[in-house]
Amino acid sequence: MSKVRTRFAPSPTGRMHVGNLRTALYAYLIAKHEGGDFLLRIEDTDQERFMDGALEIIYRTLEKTGLVHDEGPDKDGGCGPYVQSERQSQGLYLKYAKELIDKGEAYYCFCDKERLESLKQGVSDKEIVVYDKHCLHLSKEEIQRNLDAGLPYVIRQNNPTTGTTSFHDEIYGDITVDNSELDDMILIKSDGYPTYNFANVVDDHLMNITHVVRGNEYLSSSPKYNRLYEAFGWEVPVYVHCPLITNEEHQKLSKRSGHSSYEDLLDQGFLTEAIVNFVSLLGWSPEDNKEIFSLEELVEVFDYHHMSKSPAVFDMVKLKWMNGEYIKAMDFDAFYERALPEIKKVITKDLDTKKIAEMVKTRIEVFSEIKHHIDFFETLPEYDVEMYAHKKMKTNPETSLQVLEQILPILEAQEDYSNDALYETIVNFVKENGYKNGYVMWPIRTAVSGKQMTPAGATEIMEVLGKEESIQRIKAAIKKLQ
Repeated sequence: MSKVRTRFAPSPTGRMHVGNLRTALYAYLIAKHEGGDFLLRIEDTDQERFMDGALEIIYRTLEKTGLVHDEGPDKDGGCGPYVQSERQSQGLYLKYAKELIDKGEAYYCFCDKERLESLKQGVSDKEIVVYDKHCLHLSKEEIQRNLDAGLPYVIRQNNPTTGTTSFHDEIYGDITVDNSELDDMILIKSDGYPTYNFANVVDDHLMNITHVVRGNEYLSSSPKYNRLYEAFGWEVPVYVHCPLITNEEHQKLSKRSGHSSYEDLLDQGFLTEAIVNFVSLLGWSPEDNKEIFSLEELVEVFDYHHMSKSPAVFDMVKLKWMNGEYIKAMDFDAFYERALPEIKKVITKDLDTKKIAEMVKTRIEVFSEIKHHIDFFETLPEYDVEMYAHKKMKTNPETSLQVLEQILPILEAQEDYSNDALYETIVNFVKENGYKNGYVMWPIRTAVSGKQMTPAGATEIMEVLGKEESIQRIKAAIKKLQ
């Protein structure tokens, strides 16, 4: 077989949807697994939806995720230009559309809006235009007169109305459709631009694309693509249609969901490596059920034959778990750099932010959770004295008051407020009084944090707060308990 060549062909219309990122990732993995080429092509034929800055988003996303393309607008590999509007300005698509007209596989259509409106039919709650091949029957003379008169036109594919068309997809198998279901889709629009469907076929052929990877919403268009390949006498590529991605309610993951794009997820504190790993499992599963993969490992093990037909559920709980695993495995300095801006959102006092970062590293799943773990360092929250009651520690507000009053003078006399020194002092106090560790530590931790759950123990918290603030908080607790 010839060298595997895949492409990612996004439209510059905004942030990169998770589905598009998965298409790019699978196309990249299929190519790289076989030592092939991964191409980037920009499909900007839909000028109305073009968005300023969207091209930068595409480049930035591919760079950050490590999906480095071998050819593209910025890397000419001999198949350029790699931007459809630039190819269109060379007259490329019109040339191929006219070739199909000459073969009787396409035709000029001059029907105006009003006539097309009159052809609308209701199909499952939707109104669609089913074209009636009206302009297919125009004589050569009529067509020439219309062209000479400058009448606006589109070029349509001439699909048969009887018989069937079959094609093979690597995931969904052999699919056959009745030709009566194939509309005469537009190849060249009235503005001279090709439609997405037509440009795709022409470009994929000219760029020697061997495997076409895309979402399964394109399955229904594939018979029409196949007819174009056959009309030109070109080799049909290998089709790999990816399953739908749904939310937890099993509805299509929409752009309004708040976590549907790569950049949405970055904004919410997810790591790029975790996002890529998670997205790889939306429709594909490895043989051994392993779940944590680097991009290099994915290249090694990815086999598209293990992709699923069933919709993939975007499970936020699983993504958070996976992100937490990546955070735990992070080098501390890299973690600290990412965590510091989140810490500074709540901590304005001069506290040891590195120690605070160490406390939360193994306790968070996303960076945005940091502030909820550490806000008590800045100000002691209001809390209920019932928090001193702990069944396992055998404490209640009364015993806690007694313990805090007993230990306060010892902590006031203590000069060294490092974690180890504080721990030693408290453990000695525990032994002298015949208490259990938790019986003393629980009231102290509650007093200095005002929280049920904290990212560290009592002495670690006191080390960061310092002597003055720790004593102040314990005194306030005694007052509260009295």
